[in-house]
Amino acid sequence: MSTAFCQLSTSKKMNTSVNIHSLDINSAYEVLKSVVLKTPLQFHRKLSEKFGAEIYLKREDLQVVRSYKIRGAYNLIQSLPEESRKQGVVCASAGNHAQGVAFSCKLLNIKGVIYMPAITPKQKINQVKMFGGNNIEIVLVGDTFDECQAHALEYTAENNMVFIPPFDHIKVMEGQGTVAKEILEDQSNIDFVFVPIGGGGLCAGTGSYFQTYSPQTKIIGAEPTGAPSMKEALKAGKPVVLDAIQRFVDGASVKKVGDQTFAICKDVIADMLLVPEGKVSSTILQLYNEDAIVAEPAGALSIAALDQYAHKLKGKKVVCIVSGGNNDIDRMQEIKERSLLYEGLKHYFIVRFAQRPGALKEFVNYILGPNDDIVRFEFIQKHNKESGPALIGIEVKSREDFALLIERMDNHKLNYTLVNQNENLFEYLV
Repeated sequence: MSTAFCQLSTSKKMNTSVNIHSLDINSAYEVLKSVVLKTPLQFHRKLSEKFGAEIYLKREDLQVVRSYKIRGAYNLIQSLPEESRKQGVVCASAGNHAQGVAFSCKLLNIKGVIYMPAITPKQKINQVKMFGGNNIEIVLVGDTFDECQAHALEYTAENNMVFIPPFDHIKVMEGQGTVAKEILEDQSNIDFVFVPIGGGGLCAGTGSYFQTYSPQTKIIGAEPTGAPSMKEALKAGKPVVLDAIQRFVDGASVKKVGDQTFAICKDVIADMLLVPEGKVSSTILQLYNEDAIVAEPAGALSIAALDQYAHKLKGKKVVCIVSGGNNDIDRMQEIKERSLLYEGLKHYFIVRFAQRPGALKEFVNYILGPNDDIVRFEFIQKHNKESGPALIGIEVKSREDFALLIERMDNHKLNYTLVNQNENLFEYLV
């Protein structure tokens, strides 16, 4: 059996004994303090006023590789014995973990092979190349992450290298936990820390440190509604594999949380919140437009979750971990679309116009309101004449405008279907 697989197997056997006392975060901090940035813990005036609280943002989006992932990756890789370093390391990731591993390989001058799905955007590939330089080799393979990781593990075994997991390893959790140590260096008497959760590494490390040094602080986990892996694990009492997940919040969308991370998270999480992807999108736009903060979807999760806790935050001191800022500008149109849909400001209809001249003109003149804009129009049947059905996308200025639009459509006895309310139809047409 290869060194990599021996380590993986051993870690799985160890998971039942892993607890908050297993992590040596203070030692990890000493290792990392000359490598990573101590990111700012910034007071956010607008959020504080909105919730009547004292709210701070831990800005890991300003980290060396624009996410906290460098902490865990470097802490694990530097801990490897010299013989293992000479053999090199392998990881599978299309995002922040890949960048953290690449940066660590260059800094430690060791070989790294980074597997990424074949469909990975060029921007992410270029970022990994930039951080890793000549120390890394990128292999693009597979249409999904699971397929990509299978190839990576096979390569690891064949070449007697060490696989660097993204979250389910004690050294990774220790590294991520240094975020908490930095927070407590800057502020004390914290009531709540909102932590984004994917595989659970950041939450396990952060929660472990707070449990030890600030036990009154409540850790509130936040994960996307479309990937509730930690929520389901807590419900089942063990990690479970989700049948399917939505990958929009890619940095926090996993089918199964880690065995070791769960062993700690179950004891440190005070509450788990699921955040709709549309709410995440609205938060990204708000952070960008109002604060000039570029947050990736997972990075906005903690802030997006605050509304669900509004009734508990008044007069409290709160920290939200902004976990990363690797947001591809090509995604902004999708983010805006999801936000508008979530806020009830964009709606799609299938409209079956009457088979007579002027039907479309009447729709524009008498049904659309003064604040309504047609942002998409296409006949579903391929003929260019005023007959239906047609797919129409309409943006409104407020939810009240939408209610008035529906009222006018009903009064004119328009034959229509609201596509937003039919998930299968929406995915097929929009």
